[in-house]
Amino acid sequence: MDRLIYTAMTGANAAAHRQAVLSNNLANVSTNGFRAELSTYRAVPVTGDGASTRVMAVEATPGFLDIPGSPQRTGRAMDAMTTGNSWFAVQGLDGTEAYTRNGSFEVSQDGTLMTNNGLTVLSDGGAPITVPEGGEVTLGIDGTLSAKVGNQPPAGIGRLKLATPTVEDPLKRGGDGLFRTTSGEPMANDTAARVQLGVIEGSNVNAIETMVSMIQTARQFEAQTRLMQTAEADDRAAAQLLSIQG
Repeated sequence: MDRLIYTAMTGANAAAHRQAVLSNNLANVSTNGFRAELSTYRAVPVTGDGASTRVMAVEATPGFLDIPGSPQRTGRAMDAMTTGNSWFAVQGLDGTEAYTRNGSFEVSQDGTLMTNNGLTVLSDGGAPITVPEGGEVTLGIDGTLSAKVGNQPPAGIGRLKLATPTVEDPLKRGGDGLFRTTSGEPMANDTAARVQLGVIEGSNVNAIETMVSMIQTARQFEAQTRLMQTAEADDRAAAQLLSIQG
C-alpha cells in the first residue's frame, strides 16, 4: 500500500503547488507587464534501497508565457510600451540590473525616474536617471528623455535602457517577480528598440483560462486525497485479515 500512498501524497503536493502558481497568476491579472508563470507535472523515480519501484509526482515551473499582454492606451506622457521583445532595465531591490515590461514611469521626490511600483529605472549606461527639479519630462519613441524647466528649451537628460534577450542567454523569472538573464550578466542596450507612447502593456494572464485550471487542479487534489483514504482503508482491512489468520 505504501506505493499507492506515496504516489498519491506526492501527487496531492504537486497539485497544491500548481494551485499556488495559478493563484499568483490570477492575482496579477491587472499588473502591468506581468507574464504568467507556467507549470507542469513530471514523474521522478525514487532512488535508494527498497524504493526503486516508487515514483513521485513533482510540480515544475519551466518558465513563463512569453507573449505580450494587451496594450492599454492611457494617453499619459510618462507611459510607454516596448515593441517586439525588448524590455525596460530597472534596478532590483538586491541592487542588480533586472528587466520588466512595466512602462508606467514617474519621478520620485528626489528627482529619480522610477516605475510606478517604486523601482529605479536605468539609462542606456546602466545608471539611474535624474530629472531636474520642476522639470517636465518628455519621452521619445527611441527611449530618449528630455526635461523642460520653466521657459527654458527642453534638454536631454538620458535614454532608457531597452534590452532584447538572446536565444543563447534567455530571461528567467526571479523570486521578486523581475526577470534576469540566465547567465546573470546584464544585457546590452538595444539601440534599435522602440516604444509606443501613451500606452502600457497589461498582464498576459487569461483570467477565464486560469480559473478553469484552478478548478481542474482542485479536483485533481481531491482525487489524490481520496486515493490516500482508499489506501488507508485497504491497509486497515488487510491488517484485520492478518490478525484473524494469526
